[in-house]
Amino acid sequence: MKKIREILIVDDDSKNIFALSAVLAAKKYRCVSALSAEQGFNILTSNPNIGVVLMDMMMPEMDGYDAIRKMKSDEGLKAIPVVAITAQAMTGDKEKCLEAGADGYLSKPVNVDELLQLLNKMMN
Repeated sequence: MKKIREILIVDDDSKNIFALSAVLAAKKYRCVSALSAEQGFNILTSNPNIGVVLMDMMMPEMDGYDAIRKMKSDEGLKAIPVVAITAQAMTGDKEKCLEAGADGYLSKPVNVDELLQLLNKMMN
């Protein structure tokens, strides 16, 4: 039997975590969350079952760009797909996220259908 992989949601706004978790739980995904990049790294290094990271790009202390770069430079973490999620939807923002190492990009408010398509691709 295939083990169910978990989705790590990293966002400094608990309301965003709640909304994403609720939508994903309704679709039978398991989620864990972190309110900072540092918490996210603690979860990533202690939970080998993380299949995808949904990363908010605008966070205090370490933003999503630096967090993704740090993840992608770590041998043990670089294979885990990261979806950049940002309220910044200006020209060039998607490219900036992908240059930082993100495997996908979504702007807020998150289009649930797009999110599910990305997750299905990344987790199978």
